[in-house]
Amino acid sequence: MSDDQIPHLQQSEVVPVRSSVGSLLGLVEELIDEVRHARSLPLSQNALVDRDKMLNRLEALLRGLPDELRAARWMVRERENFMQRAQAQSEEIVNRARSEARRLVSQSHILEEAVAEANALVRRAEGEARRTRLEAEDMADAVMESLETLIGDLAARVSSTRSDLHRARPVDPPPPI
Repeated sequence: MSDDQIPHLQQSEVVPVRSSVGSLLGLVEELIDEVRHARSLPLSQNALVDRDKMLNRLEALLRGLPDELRAARWMVRERENFMQRAQAQSEEIVNRARSEARRLVSQSHILEEAVAEANALVRRAEGEARRTRLEAEDMADAVMESLETLIGDLAARVSSTRSDLHRARPVDPPPPI
């Protein structure tokens, strides 16, 4: 709107560029009172108000808002943005923590499986070593038994051969007297 299009405000409608909160509240109360007491349209709850007058007063109200209110609105938006960023960061941290927990649990399961497999391998190796030792002992026992039999046969032959030697020996001549 250009200046020549803005209808002139009455003295009660003029609001300084930056008003006090009290004068702004007074203007809001006047606007509420004007809407409350405006003529109703027939067969309707709608009120008949002077549009230009109402817009001018609302624009004056808007211009009269203190800078602190704008700063507060900016701070609220910044706070909301900060909260959204913090929420996103916290969700990212939680997701990374869950992922790390799953990885660690997975590694734990892998470690448990590796330990179980290692234990099974050790048990199999111990069983194989025991079986091999028993087989070696059985083989050594069989070899010793064979040696014992052979040595027994040799001892019997030696004894038999000695007996044969003793029997085949000529009798000693009687000694001269």
